[in-house]
Amino acid sequence: MANNKTFLKSVNQVFDEAASLLSLPEDLALKIKLANSIYKVNFGVRLRKNLYTFTGYRCVHSEHNEPVKGGIRYSLSSSEGEVEALAALMTYKCSLMDLPFGGSKGALIVDPHNWKHDELERITRRFTNELAKRDLIHPSQNVPGPDMGTDENVMAWMADEYRRLYPTEIDAMASVTGKPIALGGVDGRTEATGRGVFYSILEFLNNDKDRKKSKLRREIEGQRIIIQGFGNVGFHAAELLYESGAKIIAVIERDGSVVNEKGIDVQKLKKHFTRKRTFEGFDGFSTARGHFLSKECDILIPAATEGVIHKDNAAKIKAKLIVEGGNGPVTADADEILRKNGITVIPDFYANSGGVIVSYFEWVKNLSKMRYGLMQERDQEKRQSNLVAALEQMTSNSFPTEMKDEFIKGASEIDLVRSGLEEKMKEGYYAIHETFHSDRKIKSFRMAAMVIAVKKVAEAYKYLGI
Repeated sequence: MANNKTFLKSVNQVFDEAASLLSLPEDLALKIKLANSIYKVNFGVRLRKNLYTFTGYRCVHSEHNEPVKGGIRYSLSSSEGEVEALAALMTYKCSLMDLPFGGSKGALIVDPHNWKHDELERITRRFTNELAKRDLIHPSQNVPGPDMGTDENVMAWMADEYRRLYPTEIDAMASVTGKPIALGGVDGRTEATGRGVFYSILEFLNNDKDRKKSKLRREIEGQRIIIQGFGNVGFHAAELLYESGAKIIAVIERDGSVVNEKGIDVQKLKKHFTRKRTFEGFDGFSTARGHFLSKECDILIPAATEGVIHKDNAAKIKAKLIVEGGNGPVTADADEILRKNGITVIPDFYANSGGVIVSYFEWVKNLSKMRYGLMQERDQEKRQSNLVAALEQMTSNSFPTEMKDEFIKGASEIDLVRSGLEEKMKEGYYAIHETFHSDRKIKSFRMAAMVIAVKKVAEAYKYLGI
């Protein structure tokens, strides 16, 4: 509980400084900072001949835009304070990235690995009932998505339960994002957060002014990278970096780490981890965890739980760049220590925004009832095909078949989703970069991002007459 209180305090500490830099009136600053509402529910489910009681939360931080958006996590360590902090981050994340959502977050106190598939489905459907009857799941008011401990199966159960409860709701499937493709999900959602982390690194490396300050090479190839957390975010970020030629020299998980200075084969590690749910037995395995965070590297990506880099270990960090793949992995106190030591931190509510960006694409797809690419894919292929035919006729040469097929191919849904995600990450980085370098009072990327986000929320409240 103390850690979760620290998490919320850390988020609010950054907010308070941003509000001060913006000279926000105290009453408006307080309105933005405090959560609008926090709902706690205790419900029972009869399983294995016993009645088990589960506790769940849903926090709505800000309704300056609706629906509010934010994941639901399944974790024994979740608490009201953690959910409130995560909901606040969602407000600032959606605001920063120009998404038409307010911020929300939810949690269920449960270890999903302790229950069989059908048992977890029953638990999820009961939780969905409790939330839906209070409009805490609703396509135009509150749209959950996946988070730590939840996946497309959980989202499918939630969406289906909502549809059962409200069979005449035409937009029922837009009540939840992160669903399987067969139930209205969008291609590319599973990889989205990790891919967003990857794009944020590319943007940093491509910006000479920022990159040179951190003494990093422009090329991603050969960069020595440490990943903390090998879940959905950590794996997809590691996979893309590995495929681009980076060296993943350490991956840290709860039960130990894998270390290899020559670089870890990410795909082999993923297969091993999926099969055994542990790194044990993989070449380079060590039971040590925490001290590998301070191992020398170019880029450190904490992609698990909050507060892993704090005031007691921040001075030991030897990375040149930290990219927050998880929510709140660096505390406000640690942030200051890292800054003084010349380490740049790309903040969580920018770096890991890929998930909510692509959730936005899914939500729009569900409302429009049309997949991305449907209206232009074949037209694009015909135009490209005509262009190739004209070029071949003019030059009296034929394009190689493989090259021709790739050039002619129209953009599919996943191509468009990835393109849209990359564009949003570029826009977000440019805004942070410009704000950071335009005001000497702003000392970090995190503060620049928070200033942008809070300013937009404050403007929204102004136009709402608040």
